[in-house]
Parts: sequence; C-alpha cells; structure tokens
Amino acid sequence: MHLLVINSGSSSIKFSVFAAGTSQQALFEGEVTGIGSGHASFRFSDAAKKEKPEPLTIKADDPPEAIGRVAEAISQPGVPKVDAVGYRVVHPGAKLDSNVRLNEAVMRDLDEAAVFAPLHDPSAIRIIREMMARFPEIPHFACFDTVFHQTMPEVATVYAIPETYREQGVRRYGFHGLSCESIVEQMKAADFPVPHRMVIAHLGSGCSVTALLDGRSVDTSMGLTPTGGVVMGTRPGDMDPGLVLYLLRDMKGDREESFAAVETLINRQSGVAALSCIRNDMRATREAAAGGNEKARLAIDVFTRSVRKSIGSYSWLMGGLDAVVFTGGIGEHDARSRAEIVAGLEGLGVSMDATLNEDGDRGRNNDIHLISQAQSKVKLLLIPAKEDWMIARHVQTMLGDTQR
Repeated sequence: MHLLVINSGSSSIKFSVFAAGTSQQALFEGEVTGIGSGHASFRFSDAAKKEKPEPLTIKADDPPEAIGRVAEAISQPGVPKVDAVGYRVVHPGAKLDSNVRLNEAVMRDLDEAAVFAPLHDPSAIRIIREMMARFPEIPHFACFDTVFHQTMPEVATVYAIPETYREQGVRRYGFHGLSCESIVEQMKAADFPVPHRMVIAHLGSGCSVTALLDGRSVDTSMGLTPTGGVVMGTRPGDMDPGLVLYLLRDMKGDREESFAAVETLINRQSGVAALSCIRNDMRATREAAAGGNEKARLAIDVFTRSVRKSIGSYSWLMGGLDAVVFTGGIGEHDARSRAEIVAGLEGLGVSMDATLNEDGDRGRNNDIHLISQAQSKVKLLLIPAKEDWMIARHVQTMLGDTQR
C-alpha cells in the first residue's frame, strides 16, 4: 500500500509518497513553489537521491493548477499507484476534533473553518477538492495541526471573553501540532527518553513555541489562529487587541474593505519583514544586519527576544526545563538564531556548545542532534520536523479503522 501526503502552504505544495509501514523515509518527494507568482517552480525525485534535481519553471497560477502538476507526477510510470491521500490542514474549526476521512459533510465544515486560517485553509481546501475529483476511487483524509494540542488543560485554552463566543468554539487551539508530534515520535522510535519538561520551538516563516510534559502538549504560543504567539516572518505574534481596533478605525474605505486590509496587514505585511523592510527571508535579513542595516538588526532582536521570552515563561509554568528542541526551517538551519535565542537563558541551566550548534547546520537531517554542553542542566536538541511522516502514519491508522 502506498500513501500520498500533501502538505500545502499559502503559495507552495510539498508532497511525498510513502510505503505503508513505519519507515520515516519517503519513496518519492517533490515541491511546487511560487504558486500565483508568475514564476512557479517544480521539483520531483526519488527521495533516495542525495542531490535534488534542478527546479523546472512551470505555470501554476493557482492551487488547483499547481496540484494538477503534482497529480501528473505521481501518475507517471515508475511511481507506485497511490492507495490513499492525506492532507495537512491547519485549522479544523469548532466542529472537527480529530483527524478524519474526507466527505462532502466534512468539506462543508472545513469551508466554515477557513475563516480561522485565511493564509492556509482556503488553498488547502481547493487542493483537496481538485485531488478528490482527480482520484475519486481512493480515500482521502485530513490531518489537523490542532489535534496534538487537545491535551492542553482548559485553563490554557479558554479566552476571558463572554460565554456566547466560547460556545461558538472561540478558544486557543494551537498549531504546528503535527511537527511537535513528529518530534516526540522520533524520540520514541530512536529509544531516546522523552524529556519530562520539554519545549519545542518550531521556527520558520510561521513560528510557535510549545510546552510539553511527558510528551503531551500543555500550552502553546499560538491561539485561535496561527497569527498569535511569537513574532514570525510576516505575522506580528501577540499584540494588544486594541491595536486591531485602531487599525480598523484608521483604514480608509467601507467596513468590508477595512476588514480585508487589516487582515492582509496582520497576516502578510507584519512580523520580521515589516520591521526589517526586507522580504520574508531570515538569511537576507541577517546579511543586511551584518552590513549595518539597523532595521534588520532590530527585526532579528525582536524575533529572538519573543522566542526567548516564550521559552522562559514555559520554564516557569512547568517548574523548570529538561530540554529545548529546535525545529522548522529557521530552527533546523540557522545556528545564529539558535545561539541568540539561548543567550540569556543561562539562569535556567541552559548551556549551548557553540561547535555542536554550528555542526547542526551541516546536513544531519535524520538525527536527534545534541547541541548543548555536557554540563548543561537542560538538553538542547536539533530535530527535523517530519510532518509528512506523521500524516502518513495517521492515514495508515485511519485506513485500518475504516476496514474493520
């Protein structure tokens, strides 16, 4: 049995083909980037190859057109027939509380939930519908970023707002759950003891920090939507709710136009990119800061401080720390960010090994890589996020449940 995993973002689609079983390695993998930009690119290869092929320039003006290219790739000779498809969906909304097989009723629930994750869910829904139309004979499943965080206690999820809205499902859901779950499961698979008090910092274009006790989420930085928490690439993280009201009052145009403008500002025009006045790219921001760009330096300092602050707060919440895990694009590949985040946490018993930290950027993508000093009371770990592997595992489980 072979499983196709679709992990889509607002302008990209990553996809992998797994053989059913426990292997963490995909058989094939690929990516479409730059969807809707006019210069989209496409990669696809046997995942065992060490070198990625040069990207092809393709036409992909919207998600359905992009996923059509994926469908063609996985249908070509030499690629095993796909028996099921699993999708990463960021927000399930208030009606769905577990990973689920997709049907029209579930799709209607996802349509309603799209308002909570406007950067991610609308394009994911369009992709799902296109794939269900192209492959109607096989089952399709949605795996949600929020499910892992359902172990959070009510005190961590409730908002101090009128009950009417809480009854509508307005609460803190948390995200990057598939990433966090993959960290815990990699530890178990490697017989690495799961730390009692652990923080996972998933740092990329989107960022979150999660507190775990014995591998279970007890708090996380994102809330109702993936906009809150620490400062991100184009999102501001936590801010005074009154600032949103100020922005709405300040916008020109009618109510609907003002709402759309503020939504765009918060999701696409804020964060590190807004502070640095540079595109959403940490490497470019660091290069500018190294060249004396004070705006870029401020953006980096605000970002690292927000992550450090979150880690510190969770240390207080759990009565100390046993491990901090870095993952995600920045977390896995930016040694400077890791070092700057850890700086100032010495009082918590954190001590980074600078050499091990630098080595962490040199391709150890399949290891649980220790980057703390031997005497550090808190282990610092570098572990790759394997969301696609987690989705494949969940799909296999759900396939078994549907066949009983």
